[in-house]
Amino acid sequence: MKHVKSKLGKSVKACAIALAVLGMGSVHAQSTLEAVQKKGFVQCGVNGGAVAGFSAPDSQGVWKGLDVDLCRAVAAAVFGDASKVRYTGLTAQQRFTALQSGEVDILSRNTTWTITRDTSLGLNFVGVNFYDGQGFMVPAKMRVAGLKGAAKAVKKALKGESTGGITSAKQLNGATVCVQPGTTTELNLSDYFRANGMTFKPVVIETLPEVLNAYFSGRCDVFTTDISGLVSSRASRAPKPEEHVILPEVISKEPLGPAVRHGDDRWFDIVKWSLFATIEAEEMGLTSKNIDQQASSKDPSVQRFVGATGDIGKMLGVDNKWAYNIVKQVGNYGESFETHLKPLGFTRGLNNLWTKGGLMYAPPIR
Repeated sequence: MKHVKSKLGKSVKACAIALAVLGMGSVHAQSTLEAVQKKGFVQCGVNGGAVAGFSAPDSQGVWKGLDVDLCRAVAAAVFGDASKVRYTGLTAQQRFTALQSGEVDILSRNTTWTITRDTSLGLNFVGVNFYDGQGFMVPAKMRVAGLKGAAKAVKKALKGESTGGITSAKQLNGATVCVQPGTTTELNLSDYFRANGMTFKPVVIETLPEVLNAYFSGRCDVFTTDISGLVSSRASRAPKPEEHVILPEVISKEPLGPAVRHGDDRWFDIVKWSLFATIEAEEMGLTSKNIDQQASSKDPSVQRFVGATGDIGKMLGVDNKWAYNIVKQVGNYGESFETHLKPLGFTRGLNNLWTKGGLMYAPPIR
């Protein structure tokens, strides 16, 4: 009996050692921080369709936007240099595979956080950088003319007669709708029409430029995506923005945020707290313009934030000035919003700080 127990004990011990070794190898293989530091830059997956305000190259080919600023914040935290980022433009269908395969280190591409994506796709969403919801955009003439008989309805309108125009998404029965595949938008669209006893004809096109061309050329009656995408597309892509109207219904919750791969908690922490640092900085009144002056403050919270006291950076595996570098080089969340989204007509709304009636809230950096 002792001999059996001895053999069993040795077997269990050997298995435990083997599992520990395998676990150590797995952790080492999944060290995104080490890989990023070795290559000298963060590879960031962004929207290849170029969504103005979120991720789009400017006339010089420099990527800019709210999602881009998240990638720059991570580079500032890791390297002390926000410019050490390279960008990979991805379609909705490419984005998850690119992250899973290691082609990109971060997915920062107006992506909705859902339970399916958070679990079955092997992703970890680090937080929300834009609270959104799905909506519908139609040509302004449909507000006058209705879905059918536009020409006749316009004549009626000119005579002061009732036109039965489109003022609500619930009047879109029978509409032809442009939508991108591989998105929560596609699923929400189907659910909404079914729930309201309506039918529609989908025009499914993968890339954003192509789906917008289809809508603006009249191939479909309606374009549906997140409200942020509608506002951005109308402002930056429509030949005449005033000729397109966003209907009042918001038919879903779309918390958009960056994601990383499962299995690497250190990288998850760095990306997560880089986002939180931008939000916390706005709440603390720290900006890219005043951070140097504020760094000499005697406020303990500010001292911890800028790395003058404590070892928060070391806890993350980066320099203690990680948060200072983010704010100095990228700015706080409000600065990013003002720079990239406000010029397109966006208002803060839900994306304001919690102290100002919004949902933006960062855990304490202490």
